[in-house]
Amino acid sequence: LKRQTVSKEAIYIAIGIREDGTKEVLSYAIAPTESTYVWNELLQDIYSRGVHDVLLFITDGLKGMKDTIHQIYPKAKYQHCCVH
Repeated sequence: LKRQTVSKEAIYIAIGIREDGTKEVLSYAIAPTESTYVWNELLQDIYSRGVHDVLLFITDGLKGMKDTIHQIYPKAKYQHCCVH
C-alpha cells in the first residue's frame, strides 16, 4: 500500500463464491497488522448486510481464526488453505 510513505500493511479480503461458481468481493479492510480482531469486525459487517448462510471458510493459518469465524457463523465449516 503506498501513501506519502511506504509501509507494510495487511489487506483483508472476503470473497464469496455463489452456487453457480461466480465470485464476489463481500468486504475488504486495510490495517497495520493481521489480527482476528479485524477479521471479526469484517465478518460482523458482512453478517449485518445479510450474508447469513455461509457453508465454508478457507483461510490461512492465523491463530484463533476458527474461533473468530464460529462466533458469527457457528454452523460454517472451516478449512485451512494448504497454499499458505
